[in-house]
Amino acid sequence: MTVVPQALFDVTVAAGDGWLGEIPAGGRLRIVDLHGNQAVDTLLYDARDTANRYSAVDTIRAQGSAYLTTGSVLRSVRLDPLATIVDDSCGRHDTLGGACAKESNVVRYGEHTRHQHACRATFLRYAVAGGLTKQDLTHNINFFMNVPLTETGGLTFADGVSAPGKHVELRAERDILVLISNCPQLNNPCNGYDPTPVRLLGWAS
Repeated sequence: MTVVPQALFDVTVAAGDGWLGEIPAGGRLRIVDLHGNQAVDTLLYDARDTANRYSAVDTIRAQGSAYLTTGSVLRSVRLDPLATIVDDSCGRHDTLGGACAKESNVVRYGEHTRHQHACRATFLRYAVAGGLTKQDLTHNINFFMNVPLTETGGLTFADGVSAPGKHVELRAERDILVLISNCPQLNNPCNGYDPTPVRLLGWAS
């Protein structure tokens, strides 16, 4: 007998907006880059113990690679698998560049950016609404974002490697919370200087 997956949601997240939702163990989340070259900042938490949250450091150490793609296991601070990337038509995603903030915008791009919206503000707004706090905001994934490593170990923000309709799909390895900021950054090429919407599709196994 064929088992038909149960649809959980199908939402479009506007540029600069966010989303918080739960994916049950075995469920899937597909993030679709509708227009191409759009960074999607993402945080993951164990839904039953949110202190057990995504760790970029432990994920990189365990897989031996600085980039994320199909097969990457996204691990928590306790080394538990939170999710696995099971399908990726983009090919590479960043987990080193962090989320933009008003403070970092000023340092990188100048005082005139101080009042521009930033991912950390979106994270905080949706986190608080969902019962999380500022202390729960930590290392994040930047899906579709291109942050090459330099030979000296530095980071550069480069044109994206995504394109319209590219997607990345996660399988939840336990019940997880997913917190997303659809990046509003205007000052580097992570969004092609033109932030655009993304689509989120979720279903249970």
